[in-house]
Amino acid sequence: MTEAVPLPSRSRWKFAAALVVVLLTAAVFGWRWWSGVEVNAESIERRDFVKTVVASGRVQTPHRVDVAAQITGAVLRVPVAEGQMVQADDVLIELDASEQRALLRQAEVAVVQAEARQRQLVEVLLPMAEQSVRQGQASLVNLQSMLRRQQELAAKGFIGDAALDEARKGVEMADAQWRSAQMQRDTLRPGGSDRALVVAAVAQARAAADVARARIGYTVIRAPVAGTLIGRNVEAGDVVQAGKLLMTLSPAGRTQLVAQIDEKNLRLLSTGQKALASADAYPAQRFEAVLAYINPGVNAQTGAVEVKLDVPAPPSVLAQDMTVSIDIEVARRAMALVVPVSALVDMQSPDAQTGSVLRIEQGVAVHRPVRLGLRSAGWAEVLDGLQEGDRVVPVAVMVSPGQRVHARTAAAPAGAAPSAPSASSR
Repeated sequence: MTEAVPLPSRSRWKFAAALVVVLLTAAVFGWRWWSGVEVNAESIERRDFVKTVVASGRVQTPHRVDVAAQITGAVLRVPVAEGQMVQADDVLIELDASEQRALLRQAEVAVVQAEARQRQLVEVLLPMAEQSVRQGQASLVNLQSMLRRQQELAAKGFIGDAALDEARKGVEMADAQWRSAQMQRDTLRPGGSDRALVVAAVAQARAAADVARARIGYTVIRAPVAGTLIGRNVEAGDVVQAGKLLMTLSPAGRTQLVAQIDEKNLRLLSTGQKALASADAYPAQRFEAVLAYINPGVNAQTGAVEVKLDVPAPPSVLAQDMTVSIDIEVARRAMALVVPVSALVDMQSPDAQTGSVLRIEQGVAVHRPVRLGLRSAGWAEVLDGLQEGDRVVPVAVMVSPGQRVHARTAAAPAGAAPSAPSASSR
């Protein structure tokens, strides 16, 4: 019968140590298998969600006023400088008016002559014509009486037919002269042709004088409205032509921003939407604007739509044609459920309304479809498929569905609130 021989004390200790190492290694690998891949999980949370459309534009007043000369003349002085603020009716340019003043004096003399002819007609010619009518009528009456006496004498045989015919001719001639005097008098009365010609001559002379006065007024070019002089193309001594552009005035008043928006964002825009803007030269000074106009047409060459935004309280730094950056708020959701776009998979397009995520369920990455709403600055609104507090695996981790994972919630980056622009039409 064989007896067991006990192992030496040192051998037992070596065996025990090896066994402990094996058990510890198995425990570590077993824990790693059980806990899965360690990932920085993204949490599903609720927050105020704003979607904006970004655009670059320019500052523009509703219109510009081009200042031009209405007559040809030499420039005497230009009392304003480019960039200067002017008030309505301020003198901008003064032209030499010596020739225009001479023409006015000539026109005023013509008015005096025309009015004198009118007074002559009323005070002299018309009374003379009326006197001629009365004289002609008296002569006619006298000759008619003589004709009747001649007829009586001829009936008694005292005169012959020749004398009677002579009397008749005298009456006919007197009647013609009387009628001619009446017609002459009627042309001098109100409504008559001679009176109308004289009145028209007076009106024409006065109109010519008014034109001459107006042309004198054209020699002083004034600001039609208050505003800023943003262009000046004239100097003292220049000879300017009628219609030539001399200055450009930017009127004071309502300020607008004009921008071009990519047509793909047209469905998101509507008048009345609020916006925040800043001049590129002063990016820290943001100001409010309101979308006031959307052009109904699309530029066929650029695929852009022109929009205009009113600025209720423009900052003092704004100047005509400044470049501005505009964020138009097109949608807002209060306390919306949001998911990072970096966790979405199976996206057919950037604007797709459906997608999927790998949600961590009891330590396992599970493929779950989701229905999406608004999207902005790396975040998407979740309409269905996830709940607040769920954790999802970012796409960049390369985890497969069904794989065990160990979630470690990632720290939210500074400024990651989903209120940044979602689309750019720069």
